[in-house]
Order: sequence, then structure tokens, then C-alpha cells
Amino acid sequence: MRLINTANYDIKTLQARLVPMLECIDKVCREHHLRYYLWAGTMLGAVRHKGFIPWDDDMDICMPRPDYDLLLAHCHEWMPAPFEVVGPHNRSDYPYPFAKVEDSSTTVLERPDFNFPEGIYVDIFPIDGIPSDKAVATKHLKKYKFWRHLLFFRGRDPFKHGKGPRSWWPLLIHKMYSLQQLQDKVQRLMTQYKFDDCEQVIDYDSVFRGIVAKKILGEPKEYEFEGKMFLGVSDAHQYLTEMYGDYMTPPPKEKQIQHNFYYINLELPYREFAKQNNITIA
Repeated sequence: MRLINTANYDIKTLQARLVPMLECIDKVCREHHLRYYLWAGTMLGAVRHKGFIPWDDDMDICMPRPDYDLLLAHCHEWMPAPFEVVGPHNRSDYPYPFAKVEDSSTTVLERPDFNFPEGIYVDIFPIDGIPSDKAVATKHLKKYKFWRHLLFFRGRDPFKHGKGPRSWWPLLIHKMYSLQQLQDKVQRLMTQYKFDDCEQVIDYDSVFRGIVAKKILGEPKEYEFEGKMFLGVSDAHQYLTEMYGDYMTPPPKEKQIQHNFYYINLELPYREFAKQNNITIA
């Protein structure tokens, strides 16, 4: 599939479309007593900017695994159209180990080598337990990184760099494993240690950097974000310091980088885009 890169989208327009999605998530979680927290750059934006980091074009939340699983189990009845929860639980072609809330009335292709159309989204990272013993945790995370790496290669076009030797490794993975087989392996590793049983917890997307003391999350606390009130981590200073260091000082201009999605259309439903481009959505 050949598409023109349309990364010159207006970031303010995209941000304005994302806020109602977070409002919907917040409403669903409060109504059904689910814990969620603003996370990563969204948590940083809430504290430093009281909204989006100016160059940020997505949103991140996290949920303790028990709450995350409940949301996934009931998403069809709780989440109103056009929003939907998409993840390895309901799409066999899904290439990420975490779920997203997506706006199905829009289309995004993150990368030219991922044949996976979706809507603009809010990432939902499950938070799981991790052993306090550093050696045990390190061994576990090395195993996770290996299988996560294979999942990444299985989800992409093996011919991204042509049909020469650089395609052989991705092609081998395509022959050995289905995407679902790799998702199952990754999900088993992520859920090996229970959130409720551990003093340390982890956002697996950040791997080693994602380990935090569970008490830092605490009871969700309200923070202002784009004029609305949402829930974030209890000890934001400790969390942001561990993640970013001097988090109140913005990075230099050359590091203020947005996603630059490969293709984005805020008016075209992604299922319609798939039909137009002969893509099967599993």
C-alpha cells in the first residue's frame, strides 16, 4: 500500500479531538468505580502546562490490571460510539501489547510498515506487579523485551527495507509465529506478577523505566488538563522526577518532537479507509 505521508496535520485540531475522548474515559471510569491515572507525557503536561505538552499529539493513561481487565470486559456496553476500546483482546491483527480507546470516525496509520488502520487514540497502559528483587525483575524484563521485540517485527511489513538480507529476520518471525501467538506470550509475561500482591508495579511499555513504587500511584488525584479535571497519580512530583528528572524544564527545541503519524484523516472512519485500500480488519 502506497500513501502520501500527511504528517503536516494541525496539532491543535488533533488535540481538540482527543480531549472529549479522555472526558468519556473519565466518565466511564468514575461511573463504574475504575481507577485510572494520567500517565507519561499526559501526566507531565497536566503538571507543567495544565494541558497538552505543546508538541504532544497523543494521550496516555494507565490502569491497574484489575480495573483495566474490567474495562476491556465491558467496553462494548460502556463505551459510546464513535469511541471504542481496541486491543489484543478483540483484534487478532493488533500489534501492541496494550489497549487504546479510539475514535472510529477517524483514521490513523502510525507507520508506513504497519498495515494496521485505527482511529485517533488514547493509549491505555495496564499496570502490573513486578518483583522487588532486582535480579528476578531484571531476568523477567529481559524475557519480556525479547518477546515484545518479536511482536513488533511480526506486526510490521517484513519488506520495509526491500527484499534483501534485512528482510530475512522479519520473514522468519512471520513464518514461525502468528501475531496472536506472540501476543499470548507477551500477555502471559505481563500478568505473571499480580498488581495487588506487589509493592512495586510496572508500565511495561517503558520496561525498566516503567517500574514505580505502588504507593506513588496511590488514590487517583484530580489535576487540571485543558480546562477539565482528570485523575492522575497521587505523588506526581516523585513519579515525574523518576521518569524525567528536571521535569519542569522543557527540553531544547530540537527535542520537541511530535509523532508525525504517517497518515491521518479526521473525517474518514478507519473501517471505510480499510475498505478503500483492501485491508482486512480482523
